[in-house]
Amino acid sequence: MNAVEVGPLGVLASLTLVVLAMLLSWREQLGLSRSIVWAALRAIAQMAVIGAALGLVLADDAPLVLSWAWVVAMVVVGAVTVSSRSKGVAGVFAVTLLALGLAEAVSLGVVFGLGIFPLEARTLVPAAGMLMGNTIAATVLAVRRTVAEIDEHGAQIEVRLALGQPGRSAVRPHLAEAMRTAITPQIEQTKIVGLIALPGTMTGLLLAGVAPVDAVLTQTVVMFLILGSVAVTAVVVGRGIARRLVTADHRLVTPSRA
Repeated sequence: MNAVEVGPLGVLASLTLVVLAMLLSWREQLGLSRSIVWAALRAIAQMAVIGAALGLVLADDAPLVLSWAWVVAMVVVGAVTVSSRSKGVAGVFAVTLLALGLAEAVSLGVVFGLGIFPLEARTLVPAAGMLMGNTIAATVLAVRRTVAEIDEHGAQIEVRLALGQPGRSAVRPHLAEAMRTAITPQIEQTKIVGLIALPGTMTGLLLAGVAPVDAVLTQTVVMFLILGSVAVTAVVVGRGIARRLVTADHRLVTPSRA
């Protein structure tokens, strides 16, 4: 089976879809044409840089330490990304850095420690990248929903605090709801995998000429890793943010009350 190869002309041809998106935005007066163009240009530039960098990291003679450095860089950039999208709450960067780092450590520890994948640059970097890409959205959602739930039910929480409940117990029902909101989309995605849509890893392997059974097994491992990573980040981030919204003297300090 021959692998699918995409050249520069193929990339240019795919821009037809970008033009279509721009036309639809213009026709429906969505005001997104500039954003679409900027997103496409930025994607091309970023992927070109990443492709060149990965060529160095994934080279046959490249030391594995470069791949681990790449993973660490992804965790830091991920934490910066989440904190930039969750303004108004103190300590988001530190909490997110801990959550993403823990999720990556646990997931990569399982996949390589148990010998599911061989520990090589060609497996380490893609695995870490897929985990990071899928946990960022859940992490942002966990931060926002935790703040929103605690802020929305602030009066109930303050009553519990006034009655002597510790902060952790006072916010627990609302924190649990925020965690459920952050984790549920990935649970639903895991339920329908292979039925409604073919996930990215499986599709890429099939396009690369890998046997369908091998592609399915690899995708299953990836989906389980992503589900675990999302759960870990949502819980760690939710608890970390909630702890920062209740002071040691039992006061609620959500952004709207600051």
